[in-house]
Amino acid sequence: MNNKDVLTRVKEDGVKFISYQFSDVTGKVKSVDAPVQNLEEVLEDGIWFDGSSVEGFSRIQESDMHLRLDVDSYAVLPWTPVEMRRARFFCDIFTPNGQPFAGDPRGNLKRLLKILKQRGMIYNVGPEPEFFLFLRNDMIHPVPHDVGSYFDFSSDDQAAQVRTELISALNRMGLEVEVGHHEVALGQHEIDFRFADALRTADNVLTLKYTVKAIAAQHGLVASFMPKPIFGINGSGMHCHQSFFDLKGTNLFYEDKDEFHLSAIAYGFIAGQLAHARALSGVVAPSVNSYKRLVPGYEAPVYIGWAQINRSALIRIPLYNKGKNNAMRAELRFPDPSCSPYIAFAAMLAAALDGIDNEMRPPKPLNNVNVYHLSEEERKAQGIKELPASLLEALAELDRCDVIKNALGNEIYYAFRRAKLEEWEDFRIHVTDWETEHYLENA
Repeated sequence: MNNKDVLTRVKEDGVKFISYQFSDVTGKVKSVDAPVQNLEEVLEDGIWFDGSSVEGFSRIQESDMHLRLDVDSYAVLPWTPVEMRRARFFCDIFTPNGQPFAGDPRGNLKRLLKILKQRGMIYNVGPEPEFFLFLRNDMIHPVPHDVGSYFDFSSDDQAAQVRTELISALNRMGLEVEVGHHEVALGQHEIDFRFADALRTADNVLTLKYTVKAIAAQHGLVASFMPKPIFGINGSGMHCHQSFFDLKGTNLFYEDKDEFHLSAIAYGFIAGQLAHARALSGVVAPSVNSYKRLVPGYEAPVYIGWAQINRSALIRIPLYNKGKNNAMRAELRFPDPSCSPYIAFAAMLAAALDGIDNEMRPPKPLNNVNVYHLSEEERKAQGIKELPASLLEALAELDRCDVIKNALGNEIYYAFRRAKLEEWEDFRIHVTDWETEHYLENA
């Protein structure tokens, strides 16, 4: 859209306020809100804001930052009342001298995708974000909203009604929702939307998260994208289906003559992500809680390998309908929805390109092997490594990975590292319920 088209759309939609949105290095959405009357000026000149209090942004003495709108990201927020109707734009962040801000996660991903496009390739991602709906209580011991299980259907199921409303809202905001369903755990749901280039997909992930939270709140519920909110049941992941297309729309992962119909680009892509998996975990599973999900027994991957049909593998090559070669893709199964999609996708892309550029080959696929059933000795004999067991271990691996650090750049990487080490330290010094149960009387 051009600026004139935007102004026409906004008037037709009856918008009263605009949210100019961006994200910090941890993936939290930030917003500068203004009356719609200012939009024409903002479209031309952007809008200034104080970045000194935003995680990973400027120091106090360099606080002024400049937002420039991405007009193609316009969407009305459907849960806002008609008389206070709001719309949003995602924005890119610039410094006072007009240069792209190196600490902007969205701008950094945009830069990497532009370089990739110059190589004749587009990075597509199709995520599968999972989340829980909880009753609103003290939130220390969350109570699931329903008693359904995997793919359950009920004509009068309140959870299904909420999910239907969520899907409708997301469609109105421009996401092409493909399917929504109940997940394995009580109160757990999944909404999948159509793949797109990584930048638009990252925008869509953030859109989905705050839309789900807003609609849930209107029903008196709490929506959570926490990876493992309840001990003993499945956690929430965000499997990411990935592929490279050329600029004409042809899937570069497909090769008819290969045993698994995978091209050399696909093999390099898989090999690169496997080679950097331990470092990748620091950004795709970036919370203390992420490593409560990445344990054996709950369908989350723990061991580093790939396969066609094995869901215990870190990377899976899903089946697709015969003749639909453009559906060839690699599903990365250990990201979770607590990540910043901009930082996660940038790191995933960098790892994959390292594999392609260095002509890496992945190990043998783990087809028809349940890695969870192998002993430690058997896994070692097959060269199967494990993901880190904690956020601290993952951050140490990330700190040794120049491929990912260079892709993020110093500004983003060190701000992200600082935030996550603070999170770990806060977790480390807190006393948990488990500790009081085990040690209060027995120590």
